[in-house]
Amino acid sequence: MEINNVRIQDIPEEERPRERLIRNGPESLSNAELLGVVLRTGSNKENVVSLSSRIFSEYSIKQLSLANVSRLMKVHGVGKAKAAQIAAVFELARRLETFVEEPKRKICSPKDVYTFMYPKMREQKKEKFITLCLDTKNQILKEEVVSIGSLNASIVHPREVFKSALMESSASVIMVHNHPSGDPSPSREDIMVTEKMIEGGKLLGIDVLDHIIIGEGRYVSLKDEGFVR
Repeated sequence: MEINNVRIQDIPEEERPRERLIRNGPESLSNAELLGVVLRTGSNKENVVSLSSRIFSEYSIKQLSLANVSRLMKVHGVGKAKAAQIAAVFELARRLETFVEEPKRKICSPKDVYTFMYPKMREQKKEKFITLCLDTKNQILKEEVVSIGSLNASIVHPREVFKSALMESSASVIMVHNHPSGDPSPSREDIMVTEKMIEGGKLLGIDVLDHIIIGEGRYVSLKDEGFVR
C-alpha cells in the first residue's frame, strides 16, 4: 500500500509501519518507513513516512548519518526534536560498529563472590538480597536485586529469585545478601530461604550453587557450612 500521501491514522492498523515492523521484522520496511517509526509523527499536513521520504530525497543514508542537528532542522517539517531523534539513531549505529563486549566475570569460589559484591554492599543500611545469574562456565550473566529489607521467606519468593535466571537462560544462580549488623552468621530465616530456593531451583532445572552472606569485612558461604548440596 502506498502510504506517502495518506494520513497514518487512515491506514489499516496492521499495515502501518510500526505494526509491520513488529510482525515481520525491521528488514521488511523501506528506509523511509524505518525513519518514520523513529520519528513517530509528522505534521498536520504530511504523514511521517512522507516526511521521511522527503528527507531521503535530500540526503543519502550516509549523508543523513553525518548531518548535525542544525543542518537537519533546515529540512522543512524537521524541528529540534525530530532532528535530535535522527542524530541519536545514527550515533547509536556508530557506537555499535565499535562495540566490544566486555569479558564476563567468572565465579570460581565464594571468595570471588565476596570480592565482587562487598564494595557494593558494605555500606548498605538495609538487607539487600541479590541473585547472580551464571552461565555454564560460571560467568555472570546478570546481577538482579530481588528485595531490600529484612530477609523473610514469605517475601523472597522463588518466582522473583529465578525470574531473571529464566530470562537469561542461566545454568545456575548464586544468592547474595548482606547483614548490616556486620555479623555474617546465618540466621534460621537465612537457612529457610536457602532451602526454599534450592527446592525451587530443582523444579526449574536451575542449580543454586551457593548463598553468600556478607558482613563487615567477612562473609559466610552456606555451601561451605553444609546447607547447599
